[in-house]
Amino acid sequence: MTGKLDLSLVIACYNEEPLLEKSVNEIFRILDTTRWNYELIFVDDLSRDKTREIIGRIIGAYKDKRIKKIFHDKNVGRGGTVADGIRIAEGEVVGFIDIDLEVGALYIPSCVMAIKEGYDIATAFRVYKFHLRSLDRYIMSKGYHWLMHKLLGIKLGDTETGFKFFDREKIISLLDEIKDKHWFWDTEVMATAYYKGYRILEVPVLFLRRFDKISSVNNFSDTLEYFEKLWKFRRVLKDKGWG
Repeated sequence: MTGKLDLSLVIACYNEEPLLEKSVNEIFRILDTTRWNYELIFVDDLSRDKTREIIGRIIGAYKDKRIKKIFHDKNVGRGGTVADGIRIAEGEVVGFIDIDLEVGALYIPSCVMAIKEGYDIATAFRVYKFHLRSLDRYIMSKGYHWLMHKLLGIKLGDTETGFKFFDREKIISLLDEIKDKHWFWDTEVMATAYYKGYRILEVPVLFLRRFDKISSVNNFSDTLEYFEKLWKFRRVLKDKGWG
């Protein structure tokens, strides 16, 4: 693949053995319907299963694709993993998506086109198909967003979505300001971008919860940690004259 890169897509990995190969095939299928030059960037955060072996197999099978990889020698967290991928991206647009594809790869073109048309950030706004088994996650998510709006004052509907695309130059200039390396990274990125006046588009998407995978999120303890970080971050924004 030669010429200017339109898109760099970061795939943050942690124990993705059961679904990685199938999901990547679907991503390639969607991207190959476009005329974009693109690259995939795998960043593995010290997986304990065969994720790295599968990444190697994918690279070998798709020799016609532009693919990069970073293998961490220690676990740094989801936010730090995504940020490492963004830093080596070469595309005009850089994005990341959760590899479980609970938000489908078919929404990638809409987000990329939003950036190409002038937005600085385009993210998925998840519309949930209600399922009783996911009621706990739904309630905690809604509670977190209500509290975030109250404390941070940002008018965004879904800051935590793992489906975000950026103008590369804009996000690179922002990365060093983001302190959290774990799940709160998303809130920091979106709140900081919001108060800096970045043009943000939220694209409505259907979120289909997968029950065939083990979530790395602990509902109770992770929610408490989120609330604690949210409260501390509120003070950071106040010190900057935001919020």
